[in-house]
Amino acid sequence: MSGSPARIEEQGEPRAPRSAATHAAPRAARTAGVPGGAGAAGSPVPAAAVRGAALADVPQLEALMAPYVATGDLLPRSNYDLCRHIKEYVVAEAAGGEIVGCGSLKIYSRALGEVAGLAVRSDWQSAGVGRALLGVLVAEARAQGLSEVLALTRKPAFFLRLGFMPAEREQFPLKVWADCARCPRQNCCDEIAVVRTL
Repeated sequence: MSGSPARIEEQGEPRAPRSAATHAAPRAARTAGVPGGAGAAGSPVPAAAVRGAALADVPQLEALMAPYVATGDLLPRSNYDLCRHIKEYVVAEAAGGEIVGCGSLKIYSRALGEVAGLAVRSDWQSAGVGRALLGVLVAEARAQGLSEVLALTRKPAFFLRLGFMPAEREQFPLKVWADCARCPRQNCCDEIAVVRTL
């Protein structure tokens, strides 16, 4: 995921800027709304930018994901895995350079991708960061020509509000074969599958 960063600002769904660069580069910047972001009266929360992740972000990604791994909301990802798959990730970066959110788009086939590792720092939750990250990842899936994006989550309501529908994980044998069979929670999984048709 490359291109210029998208700004997370006050209001609205993710939408593409109107420029020739957007049409030429599918990974171009997108703007997403964050209530309480830059310009909100009395808000101490500055705007954040969504951009493609870089290797230098890996230590912050590990720190961001750690509390969610501890609660079981995210699966553990090693430093090696993060480095190896860094191009799949986008991050939300605050004005001071802190990573306050992340997510990845894993591609399984020419038709199917998965939103994975979606996390927002606790003090930035309910500010639209997750929505902005998901919007950028779905836009990337469309740009890649995928027809479906799935997520396995313990928080399905978030995805359902944003156009995903409940699904059975058995509908996605590529995902099950690639990841679920190796998952430490495979015999006691409580994640719910959701899917969005693009």
